[in-house]
Amino acid sequence: MEHGGNLDLDHQLCIALYNASRAVNGCYRPLLDELGITYSQYAVMLVMWDRGTTTLRDLGSALYLDSGTLSPLLKRLEGMGLVTRERHAADERMLDVRITPAGTALRGRAAAAQQRVESMTEYDSAEVAALRDELNALAERMRNASRRTLA
Repeated sequence: MEHGGNLDLDHQLCIALYNASRAVNGCYRPLLDELGITYSQYAVMLVMWDRGTTTLRDLGSALYLDSGTLSPLLKRLEGMGLVTRERHAADERMLDVRITPAGTALRGRAAAAQQRVESMTEYDSAEVAALRDELNALAERMRNASRRTLA
């Protein structure tokens, strides 16, 4: 049966990205299980290790997630003793998120896990950086295209 070239499964960018994402996340899963955190919680912790303290709004902006998605993640991380949440002193509408000493202590083990996953790619560090930059550029282009479509 003849198929249109644009709809062939092997030609779909979305399928290639989806499969690559699932494969990478699958490599992270057992390593993050050892740390006691999920992939989504890991993403939050990456921001927290970098910033130490941030607002819910800024955390959402960094991860492209809304507060409805972040709130349960933060509640769970707080329950695990990795972050604290408290209302901003100057503006009660804002929520400050702070990393705890236990959260900071997890960073070294997480870095080792990240290095293991990076080595699984069999890319050198320059290739990993180039791929990451290209994917970030693609994501930004797609967000811009989506904004233009909605405008």
